[in-house]
Amino acid sequence: MLRIHEIYDSIQGESTFSGMPCTFIRLAGCPLHCNYCDTQQALATDSGTLMAIEDIVQAVVNRQRPLVLVTGGEPLAQRNCLALLQALESLDCEVQLETSGSFSIASVPANIRRIVDVKTPDSGEAERNKLENIPLLRADDEIKFVLCSRQDYEWSRAFITEHQLVRQGCNILFSPAWGLLPAADLSQWILQDQLPVRLQIQLHKVIWGAEATGV
Repeated sequence: MLRIHEIYDSIQGESTFSGMPCTFIRLAGCPLHCNYCDTQQALATDSGTLMAIEDIVQAVVNRQRPLVLVTGGEPLAQRNCLALLQALESLDCEVQLETSGSFSIASVPANIRRIVDVKTPDSGEAERNKLENIPLLRADDEIKFVLCSRQDYEWSRAFITEHQLVRQGCNILFSPAWGLLPAADLSQWILQDQLPVRLQIQLHKVIWGAEATGV
């Protein structure tokens, strides 16, 4: 069993699959409290309902989307998340896992595309970054920085160099925190510094607005 906050269909608004129809499986509960969190409704461990893994998988099959994202909250905070990922791995679709990076990704099944957040200083949770995850990243994984300020940008730029993320070969995403950092400013900094990163704007917020939920 897993505590599921919601399962819904939308357009994937983030990652290199941005724009693709997607089924979202949002697990309940997160031990982090990032300053820019836009899913606070899913932070409580008792939000949502308990569901059996086979029922979750059937809900995904019924929707017939080409992409599935397991997110939260923090999905890996629930022990049975790995069993869910193993069950989803056999489906005929791409499966992504978005995690805060504060839990080990070592046991995530091989065919799951992992999106690992790196918490920046302005998030208030930078000390929660589990650096042991960095060497585990593969070419089809993604590492995401949500940036709130110039300070966050410079910290992230140094992090990329220090941990040789370009050599790792995974996709590096820079996302401006909605309402805190203008995308135009971040774009200019990336161009000036010739950073090999991908700018990521939260497409779902552009389509439905920043306050919309379940989209």
